[in-house]
Amino acid sequence: MEPFLTTYVWPTLFIVAQILAIILPLLGAVAYLTLAERKVIAGMQLRKGPNVVGPFGLLQPLADGLKLLMKETIIPASSNPAVFILAPMLTFVLSLIAWAVIPFGEGLVVSDINVGILYLFAISSLGVYGIVMAGWASNSMYAFLGALRSAAQMVSYEVSIGFVIITVLLCVGSLNLSDVIMAQTDNWLKVGVNGFWDWYFIPLFPMFIVFFISVLAETNRAPFDLPEAEAELVSGYNVEYSAIAFALFFLGEYANMILMSAMTVVLFLGGWLPPVDIAPFTWIPGPVWFVVKIALVLFCFLWVRATFPRYRYDQLMRLGWKVFLPFSLFWVILVAGFLVAFDLVPGGPA
Repeated sequence: MEPFLTTYVWPTLFIVAQILAIILPLLGAVAYLTLAERKVIAGMQLRKGPNVVGPFGLLQPLADGLKLLMKETIIPASSNPAVFILAPMLTFVLSLIAWAVIPFGEGLVVSDINVGILYLFAISSLGVYGIVMAGWASNSMYAFLGALRSAAQMVSYEVSIGFVIITVLLCVGSLNLSDVIMAQTDNWLKVGVNGFWDWYFIPLFPMFIVFFISVLAETNRAPFDLPEAEAELVSGYNVEYSAIAFALFFLGEYANMILMSAMTVVLFLGGWLPPVDIAPFTWIPGPVWFVVKIALVLFCFLWVRATFPRYRYDQLMRLGWKVFLPFSLFWVILVAGFLVAFDLVPGGPA
């Protein structure tokens, strides 16, 4: 009995505990991200935002969630019920399982695999399937058009995201996300102490901007929220959804925003590293810095939404294929050439 416990039961319980330790705070963060979004945009438009339910409106996300749970789930008569119900579940699950490879601190990662970045890229690509399935299964023209737009948009911007990731990997020499973060302590400026000047957002600044804008398009956020353009498509691919199915899409979208922010932090903003590697900053634990940086990137998401008007569909496609794709490809070649010319290739001759 003892070997069985030590071999199977305790490791399984430990893994379940790790998963819950990530998923429960994540769901709380998703709930309060909706409130933060409404508050931030209200502040930028000189309004108050939600301030009735609970002190300072802090219970508003709970009220919204409860309202969605109490609604009736309606499955349209002409839809394909199995695919219709599966689609939101797929979107939601994919937005959660990607967190398995995100390192929150040194050694604080569920699965420290050597191809972590490829895993993330694969999971984010699969997100398209949930949306296309929802649009097709609804058997509604509006939903289908929204799903097609969304799929085209996500696929278009994934190409440039891929090239941006390649530029970072050229500088790191590894696909492990913990290695990507530790590579940002290389002190390439030869300053006496490590700090934010070593993070990749400075040497790869154009790629950082391309990545951030591509992530906005990838997560269907304003100004690229074409799939749910209210004026022409009612509400996009989720037009026929209600109650819990709608809530799952909603949660999936916001969880994806947080995931992509985490990816931006890992690749360009030094992950769990403090902004300057000296006393008062190093007292704060790594995971706290990681969460603060994610919050900062999420604030930029909301700031962009409150500031810019929506792109037209042809402009969106032109930006992805005719601007970002050639630019990111050029930058990959430039970085590779620079690293080879100055013998800076990781793992190569020093």
